[in-house]
Amino acid sequence: MLVRQRCIHLHILIACNLVQFSQSISLSSISLNPDDRSTKSIVHWNSQISKHGRIGNVKDAEIIFDRMPSKNVISWTAMLTTYAENGQINKARKLFDEMPERNVASWNAMISGYMRNKNGIDKACELFSISPEKNAVSYASMIAGYVRAGRLDDANKLFSGMPMKWQDPYCSNALMNGYLKNGKLEEAVWIYEGMVEKNVVSWSSMVDGYCKLGEIGKARELFDKIPERNVVTWTAMIDGYIKTMCFEEGFALFLRMRRETEIQPVSNTLTVVFEGCGRFDRYREGIQIHALVMALGFDFDTFLGNSVITMYCRLGDLDAALRLFNIMEKKDTVSWNSLIGGYIQAENIEEAYRHFNTMPHKDVYSWTTMITGFSNKGLTEKSVELFNIMPYKDDIAWTALISGFASNGGYEDSIHWFIQMLRTTIKPNALTFSSVLSSSASLATLNQGLQIHTLVLKTSMEFDLSVQNSLLSFYAKCGCVHDAYKVFDSIHIPNTVSYNSMVNGFAQNGYGKEALDLFVQMEEKGIEPNGITFLGVLSACTHVGLVAEGRKYFKWMRSFYKIEPSVDHYACMVDLLGRAGFLDEAYDFINSMPFEPHSGVWGALLGASRTHFRLDLAEIAAQHISELEPDNATPYVVLSDIYMASRRKENEELVRTMKRLRGLKKSPGCSWITVKDDVNLFLSGDRSHRNFEEIKSMLQILVDEM
Repeated sequence: MLVRQRCIHLHILIACNLVQFSQSISLSSISLNPDDRSTKSIVHWNSQISKHGRIGNVKDAEIIFDRMPSKNVISWTAMLTTYAENGQINKARKLFDEMPERNVASWNAMISGYMRNKNGIDKACELFSISPEKNAVSYASMIAGYVRAGRLDDANKLFSGMPMKWQDPYCSNALMNGYLKNGKLEEAVWIYEGMVEKNVVSWSSMVDGYCKLGEIGKARELFDKIPERNVVTWTAMIDGYIKTMCFEEGFALFLRMRRETEIQPVSNTLTVVFEGCGRFDRYREGIQIHALVMALGFDFDTFLGNSVITMYCRLGDLDAALRLFNIMEKKDTVSWNSLIGGYIQAENIEEAYRHFNTMPHKDVYSWTTMITGFSNKGLTEKSVELFNIMPYKDDIAWTALISGFASNGGYEDSIHWFIQMLRTTIKPNALTFSSVLSSSASLATLNQGLQIHTLVLKTSMEFDLSVQNSLLSFYAKCGCVHDAYKVFDSIHIPNTVSYNSMVNGFAQNGYGKEALDLFVQMEEKGIEPNGITFLGVLSACTHVGLVAEGRKYFKWMRSFYKIEPSVDHYACMVDLLGRAGFLDEAYDFINSMPFEPHSGVWGALLGASRTHFRLDLAEIAAQHISELEPDNATPYVVLSDIYMASRRKENEELVRTMKRLRGLKKSPGCSWITVKDDVNLFLSGDRSHRNFEEIKSMLQILVDEM
């Protein structure tokens, strides 16, 4: 198969070279001496100018135009169009002004050229207003230009005032596309339904528009009614299904296109299907489509090749991705980035870095991908090293570094680099704010978080949902429940993350009833809870002591919401039952778990056993914790306390001796406070603080006062 593919590529290369050679022969044989002029028709030269203009050979078109023995208005218009379509708008205007004669095509070419130029819209309007003759193309060029510039009101005004005979289908299509791209579905439907004459572009645009705006049912309803479909229509509908998580329907439609029509898929169609196979972990379907492409002898252009590499990387078949990468004749930066991203996804950072160092041209995405890869492996020093030598850093690169520290527990470093970012001209994005707010929440630095909130307001990101959720979580973790609820209340349409943050915020700060009330509100609004939601709900039940409600919600998880409880949910239930004094039920609950309990589960039972003086269960829990975490001193300390309270001095001394022989020490209590950007750390029993004597004196004064 590989030999066959290489042969195909070889034939394509030969064909391309022959075409280029024949073109160069054609150009070099242009001889415009008087003898030849009589044998060359003006029509031929005009077509040659247009041909070279279409492929970007402006110089060659100029040579022909300048040496033509005679020119007509078509010749001038062909050269004018060549300049305009290749971005040489000033040359186009100079030629337009020099034209001895103009027709409507000349005016349209100049107007279209200005409309394609972002600074030329006003000049296009000026020309359009003085144009002696207009047709459907004139209006379509103006409307399309207005749409590209985002001036939909101007486009609609021109459309409403133009002759109705020229509205359909081209001008209507242009305005309809503008509305769809800007999310104005009602306006687009109004244009569509008012069209007397529709073509395949009209239908395809509406199908694509419905899909992109999430109206997949309406898109399919229209698709089934279309009298004429082309590959664009089919691709739009297939892509719509895949983008809305309906892979089965999208893939079935692709197969139907292959079986029931003579329409052949194009590169974009196949890219959509490959993307779906990769995203939805459909390996079998992916290799089937790959085999189909090979069997059809489809030319693997760079764009399509990149899609297949990305698919195999997402499916975890890096060998297949590498094989295709190695046989691709033309690789661009996306090809390298796709392969590197695949290795990082597979946690093979060494191979990713090797390819990164080999790639000939790196873009910002290449550097950012590697920085993220090193951060994911906890190698933040390497991330900083790469970041420092990056030739250009955008907001995404800065965010990758900042969020990398945040996810690895380097909260101070995360905030440090955020401050460094603020000293540049690069503005933070929503994810930057989310990451640094998460770091501030973990450090419980309220003042710092308030300053970040101020920056959010200054950059007008206070209505970004991800930022709002991060602010909500930050205030909740800092104990500012009322501020957290203010943020929650300001969210226009809260999502599951919003409710989870607020439910957990209430629960963690002792507002159990409010947490449960909010969960009920969440259900009433039809927002689907997940496992994190129920952790908050069970935690709320624990803090308030609502055992019956806790049992009910735990059962609902599996029976009603089809959510399998995790070990953390079981730990919450053990804690709930233990605190309420149902220790035997808590122990039976642990034994009924479908997987091995972690130390947190046994820790909850151990804590409850100490509270309720259940020495038998405390010994069992302590034994399990010691087996799971041999270096953990907590079970020895707790057992020692229970033995002492039970006046079993021999057992207490035995436990203390075992703890001492194993060299275990309980982690000291820790707290900190930030004063003038200086973090002051305090450990239980520690006397190393530079102001220890002053603190000791003040503490004594407070004790005396009390």
